[in-house]
Amino acid sequence: MKKHPWTYIAITATAALGLSMANGVLADEARQDKTPSVLMAAGETMDKAEDAVSDTWITSKVKSTFLADSDLDGMDIKVETNQGVVSLSGTVSTEAEKELAIQKARSIKGVKDVSADALMVAE
Repeated sequence: MKKHPWTYIAITATAALGLSMANGVLADEARQDKTPSVLMAAGETMDKAEDAVSDTWITSKVKSTFLADSDLDGMDIKVETNQGVVSLSGTVSTEAEKELAIQKARSIKGVKDVSADALMVAE
């Protein structure tokens, strides 16, 4: 039987939780010295995962906002997000459409900045 990818994530999270709980029960001096670095590494990994999820969410939200707006041709605008910075590329019909795309992208929660240097206005 093929397992869903979330199954592996759940198993990994459960194992990590179990190890952290076992650490408190089976702690000795050697293990206690290593605990802070292990916890810091786990925290950094979680931060990176949260950033990726946030970037993916932002990209999806910006794209869906473009597609829902009748004044934008969202199919011709490519959206990418990296650490909260949204990059827009492609071609729009007018300068007003470009400005609207930038404004809409900036209005999305979590967006830190918008780069539209690669979003061209058709001649």
